Amino acid sequence: MLLSVQAGLVDRDQARRLGFSDRQIWHRLRTKRWQHIHTGVYATFSGPLSREARLWAAILWAGPDAMLGHETAAEIQGITDGPVGSSIHVVVSMRRRPGQGRPARGIVVHRSDRSPDQFVGPFALPRTSIEDTVLDLVAASATFDGAYGWISRAVSRKLVSVAALRTATDRRSRVRWRAWLSDALDDAGDGVDSSLERRYVADVERAHGLPRSQHQARRRLDGKTHYRDSWYPEFGVVVEVDGPSYHQNERVQLDKDRDNTNLALDGVKTFRFGPVAVTERACETAALVAVTLRRNGWTRAARPCRRVGCAVRAAKFSAVAT
Repeated sequence: MLLSVQAGLVDRDQARRLGFSDRQIWHRLRTKRWQHIHTGVYATFSGPLSREARLWAAILWAGPDAMLGHETAAEIQGITDGPVGSSIHVVVSMRRRPGQGRPARGIVVHRSDRSPDQFVGPFALPRTSIEDTVLDLVAASATFDGAYGWISRAVSRKLVSVAALRTATDRRSRVRWRAWLSDALDDAGDGVDSSLERRYVADVERAHGLPRSQHQARRRLDGKTHYRDSWYPEFGVVVEVDGPSYHQNERVQLDKDRDNTNLALDGVKTFRFGPVAVTERACETAALVAVTLRRNGWTRAARPCRRVGCAVRAAKFSAVAT
C-alpha cells in the first residue's frame, strides 16, 4: 500500500518498518533492483522515474513535515500547465534542515512556519494551500507584472477566490507589494486575465479617467461566442491586448477577420495593442481610445495622468503603434 501511494519510493526508516534490514537494502541497491535517489531515499524498481516518483523522492528526502511549494505546488494544483523549470520546490518548517543541511540535487528548500498545507487526504502529495502557493509566488516574482500573472491565472481558472487570497494576505505580517495587492485582487476578480491587460486597465483606462470597461465580456458574433479583454458596450469599442508571442501565431489573421466582421455587422471598433502601447506609450494609447469613445457618444474627456508630458491634451494626441 505504502509503495503504491508513494509511486514506488521509500525512505530508509520506512523500508526498515516494512521489514528490510540495512543489509537487505544495501543488497538491493548493489544488484540494481532498487535505485538510490537521494540520501536515504530509494526507488524500489529499476528504470526511469515518473514525475510523481520524483516529487515523492523530494518529499521523502525533506522529511515528515515537508510540502511541495512555489512552482511545484502550482504545477500539481493546476495553476500551471506543467512543470516550471527543472527544480522541485519543497517547504519545511523554519527549524528544519533537511539532509542535515546538505543540499540535494534538483531540490530547492524554502523554510516557513506560515504556510498551512492543503488537505488532500492521506494518499496524495502534500502541498501548500493554493492561497499560500500564490502568495509565495507573488513574493518571489521579479516584477509586479509577473506577480499579477500568478494571481490572475489562479483566479481565472477558478482554483481560488479573491476573498480567500485576501484572507491569506491578512494572515501574513509581511507581504510584498501589499499596497498594490488590493487593487490587483479587485482586477483579478473583475476578469482582468493577464498582466498586460492589467497595464491597460491601470495605466491607460484608470490613470486617464476613461470609462470603466467590462473584462472578458461575452459576446455573440456571427453565431459564435467570443470573449473580449475590455469592452465598452455603450460606445461600441473593444480593446484587445496581445502579448509578444501573439504576432507569431496563426490566430493573427483569424482575429483580424473577426475584427473586420465586428465592424461590418454592428459597427464595433476593435483596437489591438501590444506591450509597448500599454506601458511606455500608455498616454498616447489613452488619447487614441478617448477620441474614439467621444466620437461614439462619450460626453466626458480624458484627463492627463501623472507622467511628465502626458499626451492626453484635449483633442490632440500622437499616433500609437500597436
